[in-house]
Amino acid sequence: MDEGFTSDAFLGGRVTVLQPKKGFRAGTDSVLLAAALEPSMSGEAVEFGCGAGGALFPAAWRLKNVNFTGLERDPLMLGLAERGAEVNGLGGRTHFVQQDVGDIPHDWENRYDLAFSNPPFFREGSIQEPGEGKSSAYLETVPLKDWIWGMLHVLKPRGRFVMIHRASELARILALIERRTGQIEVIPVRSFPGEDAKRVIVRARKGLRSGAMRLLAGIDIYRKKGGERTDLLESIARSDTGLDWG
Repeated sequence: MDEGFTSDAFLGGRVTVLQPKKGFRAGTDSVLLAAALEPSMSGEAVEFGCGAGGALFPAAWRLKNVNFTGLERDPLMLGLAERGAEVNGLGGRTHFVQQDVGDIPHDWENRYDLAFSNPPFFREGSIQEPGEGKSSAYLETVPLKDWIWGMLHVLKPRGRFVMIHRASELARILALIERRTGQIEVIPVRSFPGEDAKRVIVRARKGLRSGAMRLLAGIDIYRKKGGERTDLLESIARSDTGLDWG
């Protein structure tokens, strides 16, 4: 492995992700996003902003009957993802496209059964400048409304939309999807019991009648502040366990 990259085990060693030592490195959010996908799905899936494959490869391991396309504009991360597909033996079910997700071609409409994403969380100026190589992963260079519009555009009717984001952006996400989706469900993610949720996982179906939103009980990452991970998070991180949407 090149000096600037590491080979990291995900899902208890079932999946390998090649990542830069500096810059964005996939972690809990990516694993949770993959765990939020239904393993019984089949067809074609696309990840917006796939990076080096921190969510896509665990997702491909879990969803055996799905072909995956990763969209990524950074050629360095794209190259790592392509190498990772070979390492994981997933070249037959995964391919990667250098694509700005803010400029999705119009003729990609209704192409995929599943669109999922862990987009950049912060608006420019809302946080201190991220460290070397992290700006594109942390700061919105594509407005969230355009990111979501692209995901919904490429989905087939009744296709599944799944996104993990900051809990403080939930109202904005719901406002952007509620007129074009139904069966909206939200899982809050807390660092530990009793704390406010810092993340939310949102899923919905394109083109269905809006109906009532389901807000699930949520999950905790750690048993207590500064403590060990919960049994659920340990299982998700070290196996192909998924989240229960009930």
